[in-house]
Amino acid sequence: MKITIPLSLLLLLFTTTIFSQTIADLKLKQKEIPKGYTLNDGNICITPQACTFYNDIETYSNLVGTLKSKSIQSFKNKTDRGSIMYFEFEHTFKGDRFLQGLLWGKEGQPTDERPEEYLAKGKFLIIWSFRPDSALKEKSEAKIEKILQ
Repeated sequence: MKITIPLSLLLLLFTTTIFSQTIADLKLKQKEIPKGYTLNDGNICITPQACTFYNDIETYSNLVGTLKSKSIQSFKNKTDRGSIMYFEFEHTFKGDRFLQGLLWGKEGQPTDERPEEYLAKGKFLIIWSFRPDSALKEKSEAKIEKILQ
């Protein structure tokens, strides 16, 4: 019986840590931003579809779920620019097929004209509106994938 109580507490602590992530944890901090990039206000989306989704997400709530919070980070350097959009939903994100159609059209995957990529994991959705070779996008993806394993 003594073993059961500590294991239960360990399990509770572990699950609390996993589910206590916030958008602030996912965002790039100043020290994590690759050299040469500057943080900018507003949105700098590669395509209008990504920004429309961010700005009007409540319109799509019946398709993607109820939004709890959202945030955006936009960056520029001499050769790269774009935005990272962060969404947290009340429940698990459920709009994969809708989002793929909105972002990529009939192609169903990123293209040169529509290069946005996204990650949906549990209650979180992150959209990267950058070109595929973006160093900033790679830095953000690595951080988020590590946190949301």
